[in-house]
Amino acid sequence: MLAVPAAGLVIATGAISPDHAWAEVERLGPVVGFLAAVLVLAHFCDVEGLFRACGAWMARSSAGRPGRLLTAVFALASAITAVLSLDATVVLLTPVVLATAARSGVRAKPHLYACAHLSNTASLLLPVSNLTNLLAFAASGLSFTRFAALMALPWLVAIGAEYLVFRRFFEDDLKAPAARSDTAETPALPVFALVTVGCTLAGFVVASAIGIDPAWVALVGALVLAGRALVRRQATPLTVMRSAAPGFLAFVLALGVVVRAVVDNGLADALRHVLPEGSGLVALLGIAALAAVLANLINNLPAVLVLLPLTATAGPGAVLAVLIGVNIGPNLTYAGSLATLLWRRIVQRHGHEVGLGEFTRLGLLAVPAALVPATLALWVSLQVVGV
Repeated sequence: MLAVPAAGLVIATGAISPDHAWAEVERLGPVVGFLAAVLVLAHFCDVEGLFRACGAWMARSSAGRPGRLLTAVFALASAITAVLSLDATVVLLTPVVLATAARSGVRAKPHLYACAHLSNTASLLLPVSNLTNLLAFAASGLSFTRFAALMALPWLVAIGAEYLVFRRFFEDDLKAPAARSDTAETPALPVFALVTVGCTLAGFVVASAIGIDPAWVALVGALVLAGRALVRRQATPLTVMRSAAPGFLAFVLALGVVVRAVVDNGLADALRHVLPEGSGLVALLGIAALAAVLANLINNLPAVLVLLPLTATAGPGAVLAVLIGVNIGPNLTYAGSLATLLWRRIVQRHGHEVGLGEFTRLGLLAVPAALVPATLALWVSLQVVGV
């Protein structure tokens, strides 16, 4: 929450005027509102039992075989990140994966690392998958469906590259025999939650086509699940409000003000000298690489706030290249994204240590292996789908 006093400080010192700061808050307001609705939606999917059902499916489909469990984790984490956002994968799926690995008697490390990496990499697909996506979506001028169409191939390519790296890096862990296999009772499938999420996704497409802000659709989906929980006494108005993470939302708004002050006081000019121009293949690769480096230096959220205004004039291709860099790049270091920092805290809370050296070695392999082909796939999508 240091961003809040920092925002007050840059206003008080004149680094940014109050009017300019308020304009930045107004610009980010709809994006933050969209994020709040998605967080509520994900939370009440958990209340409905969606993630318990996911854990049971993983255990049943893997049958105590580590390689199969990794495949199941990749499939589920990719889908959940794309549809319910990376926060759902980090906060809700990671403990389920840990419990499933323990129940199946397999080594947890490959599957836990998969949750961390896919919370970043698999968030490329939809505007709702990540806060960085919401910001890029607003800057790109694309419709919801066009955004998804352009990012579908990069999403698949990046996940495939990560999967191959994981199979090789964790080869010994995946070959180790299961210590035991516990087949617990399978919980009922939460049909109401699945239907609500499906209708919400369909609503995004329809709303985008007719010019309605998709945030209203997210709000309706969140209200449906939250209202059901209230009626069934599974939640209170206070827990609904907490599920929207108001502290985090305030952090995002304050961070936007701080970054705007830094950009206006010289950072933008410095980056313009090194930022590739245009939206050709070489330029897209350069933009994605720069975004990845910047994400690891200052975190991916400030990085995207800095780079989007500088690339928006070059068109949607450049904006989406920034997104590839700030979504895949953070897998290199703990500090690359807030999601990775939160994931590490959750894993440690459950008694598992994550070594900095091992995390970095994996990132040194996985980030370039996913970043370069994903950017190439974006260039192909731009040629085929167009903007």
